[in-house]
Amino acid sequence: MKILVPVKRVVDYNVKVRVKADGTGVDIANVKMSMNPFDEIAVEEAVRLKEKGVATEVIAVSCGDAKCQETLRTAMAIGADRGILVETTEELQPLAVAKLLNALFEKERPLLIILGKQAIDDDANQTGQMLAALANMPQATFASKVEISGTDGNEICRVTREIDGGAETLQLALPAVVTTDLRLNEPRYVTLPNIMKAKKKQLDIVRPEDFGVDVKPRLKTLKVSEPPKRGAGIKVADVAALVDKLKNEAKVI
Repeated sequence: MKILVPVKRVVDYNVKVRVKADGTGVDIANVKMSMNPFDEIAVEEAVRLKEKGVATEVIAVSCGDAKCQETLRTAMAIGADRGILVETTEELQPLAVAKLLNALFEKERPLLIILGKQAIDDDANQTGQMLAALANMPQATFASKVEISGTDGNEICRVTREIDGGAETLQLALPAVVTTDLRLNEPRYVTLPNIMKAKKKQLDIVRPEDFGVDVKPRLKTLKVSEPPKRGAGIKVADVAALVDKLKNEAKVI
């Protein structure tokens, strides 16, 4: 069983981003970049399935410029067997990425595509759902537990996902798309020996034109601005004063 794991290169989650002075986007010059945390969870889950003997190959794929090779090497250091970079300098939006992943699905024919539920840069939460629609596959989003059973073309994927007020378990016939939530697992620490081994693993570079996919942006960003600064709080003398403030000023009661 082959598993495809898309990964995205984003600004590291520890970095406080700055909006450009002209409001056209976020300044990423000289900023630390890393793998999207949700995608790291997806890679970890795919590698665990391989370690259990469920999967035979884990393929990491990334879409973007040449620097995304670093992200793929990280995925291979975690345990992915090989990587594919769809190299382009275009601004990639969720629909374009979904189309590229659909083309790779047609080429590689994995039984499971597992990816992060969203990227921490745009928080779109769209790529997995769009991919499932384009490929006409069942999907399970926000997975907190993934189990694979069955063999020889009869594989079944059981996914537990958190919903309001409880948990929901879905059963999917493979091939399928699964998006990961934070509670699915804790990604392993990448060791130096595995980083060195990852440098020798296969990394193929293709381009959107190879698949006949148009990746031109459909959406235009009009303006990016920082959220308004939070105002200072106030202290009240007693409960009566608090109730008065909530009732007459905040008007929440």
